[in-house]
Amino acid sequence: MKKLAQFVLAATLGMSSGFATADAISDAAMSDLRTSKAKARDEYRNPQQTLRFFGLQPDMTVVEVSPGGGWYTDILYPVVKESGKYVAAHFYVDENSNEYYKKALAAFKKKTEAGEKYQGATVTAFHPTKALDIIDAGTADMVLTFRNVHNWYMREGDEGIDNAFGAFFTALKPGGVLGVVEHELPESAENDAMQKSGYMKRSYVVAAAEKAGFVLEASSDVNANPMDSADHPKGVWTLPPRLALDDQDREKYMAIGESNRMTLKFIKPKK
Repeated sequence: MKKLAQFVLAATLGMSSGFATADAISDAAMSDLRTSKAKARDEYRNPQQTLRFFGLQPDMTVVEVSPGGGWYTDILYPVVKESGKYVAAHFYVDENSNEYYKKALAAFKKKTEAGEKYQGATVTAFHPTKALDIIDAGTADMVLTFRNVHNWYMREGDEGIDNAFGAFFTALKPGGVLGVVEHELPESAENDAMQKSGYMKRSYVVAAAEKAGFVLEASSDVNANPMDSADHPKGVWTLPPRLALDDQDREKYMAIGESNRMTLKFIKPKK
């Protein structure tokens, strides 16, 4: 009877923890930190379901790689700010960097100042060949990157990808999670398409992660879009929100919606 009571208690606590985490993610997704324009994209980005799939918990140390303007940060930071830690591995900037990177980094850092919405968040730098120490080695519970792998591949090739996944592996604790969301290129497409389309083959991403030492624990179709052929005049940027063709075939691309995306959860083995 005692063992049964202990089992029921443990199960109840586990369920409570799960509900608490779900509530924290839902509250953050619905919070006033996010604009109505940002929330409108939830239809395609599914942030609540995605973060639950990755296993985000409020007490985690989470590194978001290349967070841009903070679309996902607006959800991640409120979840972990009290019990965990949020780290933005943002743009690497030096004297040769263009103005876009400089301004984007400065704008993000401004949001971490006292009284701002990411107050107390840590900002480090990431670049697939120039800045790989995104956090102290072995201290992150979770590393997340959303729609960035193609950028590293298009600019730095296989070397950049190997460096990136190696850096993520180094950053994580044993048992830590790497979550990847990326535009997905059909396996039947030519490999050359990855160099200019903005889409990546799932097999390539998985192989790169496994080469770094990761194990693929699970994949999800939460961000899949079967209407996307991944074959467009201006690559993934043909689709919303970019709509690179402007008004040309606008209704067609709006009907497709945002890209078909792979959602992959990798684990750093515990040895």
